[in-house]
Amino acid sequence: MPTLDIAPEKVGFVILKAREFDAKVAPFDEGDRETADEQDEADGILENRPDDSTLKELNGFFSALNDDEKVNLVAISWIGRGAYEPEEWDDALAVARSEATTPTAAYLLGDPLIADYLDEGMSLLGYDMAPIESDVAG
Repeated sequence: MPTLDIAPEKVGFVILKAREFDAKVAPFDEGDRETADEQDEADGILENRPDDSTLKELNGFFSALNDDEKVNLVAISWIGRGAYEPEEWDDALAVARSEATTPTAAYLLGDPLIADYLDEGMSLLGYDMAPIESDVAG
């Protein structure tokens, strides 16, 4: 099991929030702000809007991570999607570091399967995420 430069709890947080974000649907009013403002907040909670609180929370979380943590998240996701084997951890890290041209939040959240990739990547690296995700969910 490689030593991660990110706490498994932080990866668990990203997994949970990414799943929450990905469960949202396009606004029924196609982003009509006037209609959205008239809408009861509870009615639109599963709608994906630019001012979405889950997205804001994830972006803030990513902003607070250091570069090593961000590189680790990308490498974990690549292992989870099968681009690298767990034994190629050092290679995945090196490529993630050298190819980091897009902000990490935009890169990772642009993939609707990111929660699954991170979960699978952690599993392949030897981490059982179920108890960690349970703790993070509180």
